[in-house]
This record gives sequence, C-alpha cells and structure tokens, in this order.
Amino acid sequence: MRRILCCTAAAFLTSTLPVFAQDADDYAKLGPNAISIATDTDYLRASPAPDYWAFSPFTKPQFTTSACSIATVTAAINGIKGQPEWASQTILRQPELLELTASAEWSSLSAEGGDGVKFQQLADLTSLALSATELDRTTTVFHPRAADDAARIEMMQMLTDNEATADNAIMVYFNQGVVTGDWDGPHISLIGAYDAAQERVLILEVDQEWYIPYWTSVDVLLEAIVKPTSAEHGPLEGETGGFVMINAAK
Repeated sequence: MRRILCCTAAAFLTSTLPVFAQDADDYAKLGPNAISIATDTDYLRASPAPDYWAFSPFTKPQFTTSACSIATVTAAINGIKGQPEWASQTILRQPELLELTASAEWSSLSAEGGDGVKFQQLADLTSLALSATELDRTTTVFHPRAADDAARIEMMQMLTDNEATADNAIMVYFNQGVVTGDWDGPHISLIGAYDAAQERVLILEVDQEWYIPYWTSVDVLLEAIVKPTSAEHGPLEGETGGFVMINAAK
C-alpha cells in the first residue's frame, strides 16, 4: 500500500564479485526470505505452472502507491478471463474496474495517499468486482489468527488447489517487509505459483516500482500474513492478512 521507507536498489553483480551498496545506508534489494524469479526459474521450466502463465501477463504495476488491492483484483480477473476474443475489446484496466464497481470507498482508499484496504474489505470488494465484471464466481477466505499447524495445513491445501488450474486465483494480504526485508507494512499481491516439493510460493508483485516476482517459503509467508499492522499505518493498525481466493467455475 503506502511505502514510507525508501531505499535505493543494491547493484546485483555476478556471484564471483562482491556486492557494494550505492551509499552507506543502502542494502540488498531482497533479504534472506525472498529469491528473485530472475535467479530461480527451475520450477517454471520443469512444471506446467498454469497460474504463472495465465496471470503473469496481466499483472501490472499498481497505478498509485495505495492501489495494490485494485491492481491485484484486476490482474486476477484478467487472468481468469484471458485475452479478449475480439479486436475491438480492450483488456480491463485498474481505473476501469474502479469505475465499473462504482465504489467511492475503494476509489478513495486506492487514490494516491489513500489508506489502503483492510482484509475484509479486500474480500468484499473482490466479490463486488466479480459481479461488476459479470464473472460468476464465489470466493473462499483464509484469515488465520496464528501461524500454527492448522493454519499451515489449510494454507498449503489452498495453494495446492490453486496450482492445479488457472481457473482460480489467490490474492494474498501480507506484511511485505517480513518477506522482502524492507518496508514494514501491509500489502496485497497475486500468487503466481506453488512449488510443493520445496514448500515455496511465487509472489507476482504489483509493487513494480520496487520489485519483480519473487519466491518465498510457505512458513515465511504465513508469518507475514499473521503479523499485525503497526500503529504508524493509522486505520490499518492491528490488521492481519490471509488469502482471498476466487474459486474455479462449477
């Protein structure tokens, strides 16, 4: 949502050379809990990965610093629908989806400097967007209170179901800094793949001013989901995250 800690990206050199920050206050782009897709493509090369191929073309940068929710929902709907059939048809854009939903609240929360959405708002606005785009789908919500075994099992089952087909989509609400080692704040992006053998998840980032897609472990993502939002984020204080899943057609 709103980034309040700014940093300059560290230079990535070859593995045989040291990495030097551009200034004394700089640090590596990703911390130890995330791996860039650019340096780890093995799973996508060896597996069908239907979600990645369906959704990555439609995952666009959030159009304001507070618009991660609308960017992610737009990418999810576009990925499920696929490329329009006719030459006269355009691909759904974030401002267009806001207009279709006619939600003054979502527009305000997603505007530059907006507060961003709470988890339940993400679930409710996703349902509103599905109705506005005439996509007849239900949603499933995963909103754990603790990073315990039961939550982990439920999370992995949803990821498994999601990885089996591109006809569904998972949007994740999480503390971005737990994963990237940078900003301590709530964020929303799309799940792009689940590597069950290594128990890791690919995040298709909409925060593309700062990141490209990256892998993180199931356990790190679960910790990022249950970490409460700090007081500095005002009305989002105490907010925790989870999954909002757009279910496959029946």
